[in-house]
Parts: sequence; C-alpha cells; structure tokens
Amino acid sequence: MADIIVIGGGMAGMSAAAALSADAEVLLLETEPGPGRHSTARSAAIFIRNYGNAALRALSDEAVGFFEAPDLDIDAPLLTPRGELMVATEAEMPTLEDYLAGSAGLERLTGAEAEAMVPILKPDLVAGGIYEPDARDIDVDMMLQGYLRRLKANGGTLRTSAAVTGLSRVDGLWQVTAGGEIHTAPIVVNAAGAWASEVARMAGAQDIAITPHRRSAAVIPAPDGQPCARWPLFGSIAETWYAKPMGGQLMVSPADADPVPPQDAWPDDMVLAEGLHRFETAVTVPVTRMVSSWAGLRSFAPDKTPVCGFDTGAEGFLWLAGQGGHGIQTAPALAGLARALCLGETPALDAATCAALAPARFAAAAA
Repeated sequence: MADIIVIGGGMAGMSAAAALSADAEVLLLETEPGPGRHSTARSAAIFIRNYGNAALRALSDEAVGFFEAPDLDIDAPLLTPRGELMVATEAEMPTLEDYLAGSAGLERLTGAEAEAMVPILKPDLVAGGIYEPDARDIDVDMMLQGYLRRLKANGGTLRTSAAVTGLSRVDGLWQVTAGGEIHTAPIVVNAAGAWASEVARMAGAQDIAITPHRRSAAVIPAPDGQPCARWPLFGSIAETWYAKPMGGQLMVSPADADPVPPQDAWPDDMVLAEGLHRFETAVTVPVTRMVSSWAGLRSFAPDKTPVCGFDTGAEGFLWLAGQGGHGIQTAPALAGLARALCLGETPALDAATCAALAPARFAAAAA
C-alpha cells in the first residue's frame, strides 16, 4: 500500500510525485510505456511570465525561483535566453494595449523596432509590438528526468503501461486498478491531463469538464541567409500564429485550439495550411516545405484556470488538472501546492490564488 497514488506521468504528475515523495510513499501510474509522452513532449518549451490570467501569473511568479535555481539532479540550467516578441497590425493595437495592462517587465516597440528584431517581418505591416526580454527556453526533458530521479531517490515508484481501469473508495482507501494490478492508498492525485475528467468519473468525483484542445505545429527550414537562432519567439498579438527558432529551423504554430476528445493528437493538414498562410502574410519569405509536424493537447477547465485541490465530494481525491498551455512553467508551483494540501502544510501561494485554483469553485457555481 502507498500513502499517495498519482495518476499521470506527464510533467504535472511527475513534479507532484517528486515533491510528495520526500515525506510520503508515492506510486506514480502512467498509461504509456514511458513518462511525458503527450503534452509534456509537445510543449513550446518557453517560460513567459506575463502569460495567462492572474492565477496563472501567480503560479509563474512562484515557480520562477525553482527554474532559476532548480533543486534537481541535473547538469545544466533549465532556462536559456530567448525573449518573446508579440506584434500587432494597426487594427490589433487595442489587443496589444489590453495585453500590456497588468503586465510587468515588457518593452513597447515601434513597428520598425520589431522589424529590426526579426528581419523577416513584413515592412509597414507591424504597427507596434511588445517584447518580454525575460522569456526563456525551458529544457523540458531535462526537467522531467530530474523530477524522475528525485522520485526514485526518495523511494517512490513509477509504473508504466499501467492504464487506470478502475477506481473506488473502500474502507477509507482508494483501490486503483491499473495494468492488471490493484493498488491502494488513502489519497489519489488526478494528474491525468486530457483524461482527467474520465478519471474523475471513475472515482465518482465532481463533474468538472477538463476539455482537451489540439495545438499544432510545423517545422520549416530557416529563411535563406537569415541567422535566426537568436531571434525571439515571435507571433501575432491576436494569437493567430507564432514562430520560434528551433535547432536551426523555425517552428511555426497556427495557435489552434480546437476541442477534441482525449487522444494521441495528430495535426490537421487544413489547420496547419491555414496557419502557415497567416504566418506567410506577416513575413517576407514563403513557406516552401515542412520538415515535420506534430500536435499536442492543451487541456482547460471551463474558466481557463488550473484545478488544484481536494474534491468537494470524493474524500482523498486531489485534482491536479486543466493546466492548458501553461503546464510546464506552472508545474513547480502546482506541485508545491499539491504537496501542501496532501501533507497538511501551509501553501506557499496566497489564499486568493489557492481559492481560484480549488475545485470547490465549480461546486459553488453549480449551487
């Protein structure tokens, strides 16, 4: 018997399991043959502090200390410089002003200054821009493996190829059927990502709709004669496309957010084509071919805020879901909150942020 069973071996579940394992016997269950195969492996892999609503920004503020000085067994920094440039046409300038409101550490740019930063931007199309110099690339795989080493060093266990097929509460303990075995623990952490609502239904927990949305990306060759490796991530303030240098090439996303069932996501050719066309209209270089493409799932609660807290009806059932496109950069803060709640510690996050994340908010809305 374990003290805590964590369901889901992506970044959310792995970080929570590692944080809990210092003072509890933890079993981490993952459906796939290895951890981090879905959204974690298909992340844009960048830390953007001004990204998201107030609760998400509070999580990022809490996590930044970890990223800058990670307490993990790793041999290189998790963050490397990148920067983020968001550009606006004249019609999109009100959206840019809205983004600036409540943000910190951003630099306002003229259209000419934005074009100087990314020379392939179409001249005279960009009316203005904002630049976040502190946006940095995240080494996602090194972070995941560092958390896994911590889990194992603390005596925790990872079971792969262990899909959860049954979940019930018996005599104060959860019985979890996974991979043909039955495991028991007083606390279950639901970090199942796109499958979080399915896990909750098995447990008889709250009916919170965690909806997966597909996000696609294509890798294209770098523009001829353009040393793009040091360019920032750059994109439309209207979130109709964005691009990021990656391994000497450009990763371009249509910034799609199409709701889909939980699945191993694949890109939609038409969605990619439309997104690449929007990218082409903003730059001076044509897209002649794709090197590769992929898609991942970004799973959201109805209010686009993560869900982290004990269920209002299912005893010992902790939600850790709905991170959307913020899962990597918020993982350290959410893992800390999950640990505090499970072990009866005082959360590092303020009370208002904890309330904004709690599943009880949906029960109150329903009432």
